[in-house]
Amino acid sequence: MKQFIDFIPLLLFFIVYKLDPRTVDFAGHSLTVGGIYSATAVLIISSLVVYGALFISQRKLEKSQWLTLIACLVFGSLTLAFHSETFLKWKAPVVNWLFALAFIGSHFIGDRLLIKRIMGHAINLPEVIWTRLNIAWIAFFLFCGAANLFVAFTFQEYWVDFKVFGSLGMTLLFLIGQGIYLSRHLHDADPTTPKTED
Repeated sequence: MKQFIDFIPLLLFFIVYKLDPRTVDFAGHSLTVGGIYSATAVLIISSLVVYGALFISQRKLEKSQWLTLIACLVFGSLTLAFHSETFLKWKAPVVNWLFALAFIGSHFIGDRLLIKRIMGHAINLPEVIWTRLNIAWIAFFLFCGAANLFVAFTFQEYWVDFKVFGSLGMTLLFLIGQGIYLSRHLHDADPTTPKTED
């Protein structure tokens, strides 16, 4: 669910990007709506609204949400300041690779793998399965980052479509695959309540 919340600003970004550029009068100012730069402004504003609402309701944001918000503000602001979409094209690869780095780091830092910290409260699995899941998430984020970078600079006319729907599709497929994998291994988990002898 947290990952799908991240797609709300992206969907708004996509909608505004696809609009034919037009000038709109708002509060005595003329604003251009449609195209990459107005879409970037909408991405920044909607991200602040979505994550601000989450922060108010939950009194906190997850580290991944902080990272996503900060990356949006930094790369979006650079895109608008320098009037270059190149900065925004780097956002998805950098964020995905930072997530991969966090999962990699959990193999060496701390007492639990990152995936176990995220999902360990919900399911009980053998350590070997947690390790495989963590590695799978590393591979997923590395692949997503590389795919976004490749499309953004090779098929520039499609990069916004891929940024929204390609990322969503890859996430759905990965989560379905993870669910199938987990369903095969849940019976290997240690029981949460040990049996007692009569």
